[in-house]
Amino acid sequence: MPVANKDLKDLKVLLVEDDYNTTNLIRRMLLDLGVSRILCAADGRKALEVLGSREGRDMVNVVLCDWNMPVMSGLEVLKQVRAGDPELPFLMITGVADANSVAEAKALAVTGYIKKPFSSGELGKKLGLVRRLLSARETVAA
Repeated sequence: MPVANKDLKDLKVLLVEDDYNTTNLIRRMLLDLGVSRILCAADGRKALEVLGSREGRDMVNVVLCDWNMPVMSGLEVLKQVRAGDPELPFLMITGVADANSVAEAKALAVTGYIKKPFSSGELGKKLGLVRRLLSARETVAA
């Protein structure tokens, strides 16, 4: 079991995943890593509703989103998020790794990928990168 990372405790994660069991597994990983502020959305439309509300936007500073979902794909969620907030860190959870898909997501400024299946350690490393990115932005803004 990974050790909770105090640097991750300030992250506010929106987890977008359509599979209930996968949501619970990732949520448990996040909690084990020290992330305690976790919102969950079962599909892309619900995620955009959260991000579109003032309260929801204040409660999220990173999106962790599955690529393959019904209703709206993770790529479409990324497009919509980028239209409203080009700097919100967005990590794509995916089994999709073909060159065209990767290029399309990179063109939309995806922050990073987490390839399925993944460990808590891999998730922690990606979230650590996001934490450093957010810290750097806070330093520049100050």
